[in-house]
Amino acid sequence: MLRHNSFGIGRIAAIAIVVIVLGVFATLVVVIEHRTTTPTPQSPQTTPTAATTTSTSQQPTSTGTPSTTPTRFTFGPPNTSVLVDDSQIQPPDALDPATGFTIDDEYYFDAVFQQLVEFNGSNYQIVPVLASNYSVENNYQSYIFQIRPNVTFSDGHSLNAYDVWFSFVRELYLGQAVGISNYYELTVEPNSTSSGYVLPWGIRHAIQAATGLPATTNINLTISVLNNMLSNFNPSNTTQAEIMSYPQQAYVVLGPMSFRINLLHHYPYFLQVIAAWWGAIVDPAYVDSHGGVQANTQNSYFDANSGPSTGPYTVISVGPGFSDIVLEANPSYWGKYAENVPFVAQPAHIRFVVINYGLPHNSRVEDFATNRAQISYVSVPFFGQMYSAYQYREYFSFKQIFFSFGLLPGLFYVSMNTQRFPTNNTYFRLAIVHAINYTEILYKTYVFNGSLYASPMLGPVSPGLPLYNPSGLPAYSYDPNLAAEYLNLAGKQEDFSVTLPNGSVIGNPSSPPLGTLTITYIAPLTPLVGEQLLIIQDELAQIGLSVATQGVTASQALSWTSPQATPNLVYDAWVPDWVDPVLQLVAPAVTTSSYLPAWVNLSSINQIMGVLPFTTNQTQRVELMSEVYNITYNYAPYVWLPDPYEYYFIQPYVHGLVGDPLFGYWYNTLYYANATAG
Repeated sequence: MLRHNSFGIGRIAAIAIVVIVLGVFATLVVVIEHRTTTPTPQSPQTTPTAATTTSTSQQPTSTGTPSTTPTRFTFGPPNTSVLVDDSQIQPPDALDPATGFTIDDEYYFDAVFQQLVEFNGSNYQIVPVLASNYSVENNYQSYIFQIRPNVTFSDGHSLNAYDVWFSFVRELYLGQAVGISNYYELTVEPNSTSSGYVLPWGIRHAIQAATGLPATTNINLTISVLNNMLSNFNPSNTTQAEIMSYPQQAYVVLGPMSFRINLLHHYPYFLQVIAAWWGAIVDPAYVDSHGGVQANTQNSYFDANSGPSTGPYTVISVGPGFSDIVLEANPSYWGKYAENVPFVAQPAHIRFVVINYGLPHNSRVEDFATNRAQISYVSVPFFGQMYSAYQYREYFSFKQIFFSFGLLPGLFYVSMNTQRFPTNNTYFRLAIVHAINYTEILYKTYVFNGSLYASPMLGPVSPGLPLYNPSGLPAYSYDPNLAAEYLNLAGKQEDFSVTLPNGSVIGNPSSPPLGTLTITYIAPLTPLVGEQLLIIQDELAQIGLSVATQGVTASQALSWTSPQATPNLVYDAWVPDWVDPVLQLVAPAVTTSSYLPAWVNLSSINQIMGVLPFTTNQTQRVELMSEVYNITYNYAPYVWLPDPYEYYFIQPYVHGLVGDPLFGYWYNTLYYANATAG
């Protein structure tokens, strides 16, 4: 996926399907003075501060002069029913868990929707949530789930195994990248996507067995049946029930409260696969009454408005352009009454959550400094500004309002489209990677008070994860002369010329000059992104390359479904959906499985990726990863940028914060307890 709001970069993928085989919502609004828009409908507004100071007078001394103990400061939220989160730099791309696929979606999705199993909130361990329990069979190839009883959606519908089947099939059937990227080669056969549709394996046989229709040989008939079934979902219908209970398929209903998933491969990471929103269970009745289900088609109503939840919060308003989302604690939440509820699924403590998306930097600083917001974010170079503006700094240290989860596993990059001129030329890409001063980027944008809040990275695996750079390859050197040599070779091959700052012409002097290049980023432009782009522009100018920048929305980036539709240079990031460095970092980066904008499609890597994700031989895994690293290093499809820390500014009276670098925090675990100082 993809994962970052905090960095102004996203886990951006794409809309449609993969056709290339991968070896791989009482109402509320918090009025904030600087905002030009507010969520509706309205409710009591918050006040800007909630703090008291007290002193205690003692009995007069022999001199008749009273003495006073040191001032004691008590600090709390302006409204104990409201939490305001200003940390989300970009708006979500969609509110349907079968469509949304940027990291900015995750805090909303985690609060509203739930999965059969979820991460425990601290160390990537799995706990049952909508499942009461599960079992693993056939050496990690089959997973059986017993559905937790007495769970209801916020609209009152009771959860059952049929809803689970509907949700998993729909996740793939809509043809969106979030589904295909997470289930390809697990519940989707690679060759099956050549039909133009994404289907769980075995479902065509299930349709044929239940209906007698030749679904295995007639894809149009299969689609007609599924369009009708999923848009008129009725488990009481005998034919539909037979389709769902057919045993030889990916998703099988074993009974009203029992569900089985059968994989194409033995894969021990699979519980992690389904533990985030691409495993979310949605209400079929709601979907069908708001547009239904059609193959390869987003549900625009669900995308824009969200839907009924089983989670601790529901959506009560969505601002224009996803400028904000207001959540309210689910009044009928099943977790209030159930036993053995995991920590991450506990009922909400704070009634309302206001998530503000894309606030300007100065607004985020002001809101946190004046206690309007409880959670916020600024880039590392502005840590000093954030703390200097903080009106309570005489009572609380920087460390008391700053929380770091540690290094964020992910890939941070400027991609180079290997299928479009001029970035399709390997010499050109090598010129780019050697023209960048990575040390300057690291120390200008990630240092505060002498501490680094990022790590150098050489992809396609994130540092700190298994299989990172197993051959110990050096980082690309910053060498403008070498970069110019590569650029000269590229110009000769591609018939273009470039004029260096000293007036020399390289490439083919008789050919037209290379035009201005554009680096596309996901808006808004944060100070950190702006600073890094400026460094890159200046350094590429040293080898005669003119570079402009252009911002696009996250939803616009979803149109990058082919090399031809993708810009040459894209500043972005990919954060894994679970902690498998092969299927979640390497495969997206160096194959076309997830539509990452470099569009790497090399037969040598594709062949390796047919083996590497599923081999259990550790020696072989290291050897194959070394090959992938060497090929990628010399092919140079990415400028690898520093891997940052995941961190937030949190008011000191906010408690219950748990999380990890990959999945952040959960709103429902947060609660208020006044902080005291002095």
